[in-house]
Amino acid sequence: MTSVLLVYPFFRRSLDRSRFRFPPLGPAYVAAAARGAGHKVRLLDCTFLSRERALRLALAAQADVVGIHAMATMRDDASWFARRLRDRCSLLVAGGPLPTCEPASFLGDFDAVVRGEAEATFVELLAAHAAGAPLEHVPGVVTAAGAGPDRPPAPALDSLPPPARDLLPNAAYISHWRRRHPYALTTVMSTRGCPYACEFCSNVVHGRSYREHSAGRVVDELQQALALGYDRVAFADDVFTMRREHVLGVCAEIERRGLRVAWECLGRVDSLDAGVARAMRRAGCRTVFFGLESGSDAVLRLMRKGTTTAQARAAVWTAHDAGLQVGGFFILCYPGETDETVLQTLRFADELPLDYVGLSMPYPLPGTALRDRVGANVLRESRPDGSLLLNQQLTFAGDFSALKMRTAILSGRARFELRRRLGRYGPAAARLAAAPADAVFRRLR
Repeated sequence: MTSVLLVYPFFRRSLDRSRFRFPPLGPAYVAAAARGAGHKVRLLDCTFLSRERALRLALAAQADVVGIHAMATMRDDASWFARRLRDRCSLLVAGGPLPTCEPASFLGDFDAVVRGEAEATFVELLAAHAAGAPLEHVPGVVTAAGAGPDRPPAPALDSLPPPARDLLPNAAYISHWRRRHPYALTTVMSTRGCPYACEFCSNVVHGRSYREHSAGRVVDELQQALALGYDRVAFADDVFTMRREHVLGVCAEIERRGLRVAWECLGRVDSLDAGVARAMRRAGCRTVFFGLESGSDAVLRLMRKGTTTAQARAAVWTAHDAGLQVGGFFILCYPGETDETVLQTLRFADELPLDYVGLSMPYPLPGTALRDRVGANVLRESRPDGSLLLNQQLTFAGDFSALKMRTAILSGRARFELRRRLGRYGPAAARLAAAPADAVFRRLR
């Protein structure tokens, strides 16, 4: 038996206002697989810890093997941990989206990198390490000595153990949510992967395959999550509504068990019809979020989104008419956009019956086609600083300045809040506010 510590090195910013703060399911799945193989596993989620306390806990674990998760915004924190744990363990492993894309950049601080879905790879890596066998022969592993073959994604999701939720700081997440909402929300995954190829999307871990859990397994996990004290569930699938039969199966199983639980999900505008929307509402769905991205069909084509504004409008109204709350995510000032297409997107958002609007700068993440297109203009990723108004940071040099992007985002947020808060006077107030804001936006460079 090997003593294992898995670290999720996310540290909340002092002015963190994100609505979306969830326990990390990826490390929890890996923890479950390692524990199922007979190893002693601890999971250190740093979300509610200071760096100093997190390091003390990591050192106190005295683990033989340490695995550290890394996304683009966690690169520095992952390396910070690795350098301080370097001499305290026998094997230091990096995993997650960024090491999957850029394994070589982690081998200075780590002994090995796990690429892609990590459950089977990490278990085999632990076995090879215990046996003194070459780690670079394990499929999905990269070391300075070489790389094993790629490991295909797990084909049968129900064969994987459910995530080790008991190792997560659930009480802290529940408290975090209840300070901001009348409920506490956590995540469940019913599918993995997405077959689409949006230019800005990084799906390097699960890839472009699409696999499903059975409806029974999905609802089992939903009930396990609720038993920990959460009130509501968000399906963390890339696209929960991908396949009609899967959605209807999950909804039917929730109803069959007599569960009265509120939940939400991510949908795609070309995969939701009125029958599915009504079934979701009957089964407890409260909110569906769509990646609408742009109000310009030309920009949607540039993004390789594969949808149109007409489909977006229809899906939003279909969900709204079924009694669902609807959230929309938009990317403003995308590379290749003009002032007019940005303003077109803001007007498009104004026209839709949205209950939540998320507005973001473009982020050319490693492993995306957008990153390849932006190329040498990428700036070094860093952890965004908190601010009173905006927790976003420009990561590439393009046609729009950071000030101009932030102006567009704040204008869109202000217009949404006016519509939301002023009732029947809201649309008129938003239109009045839009004119001077649009003029300022056009003048900025």
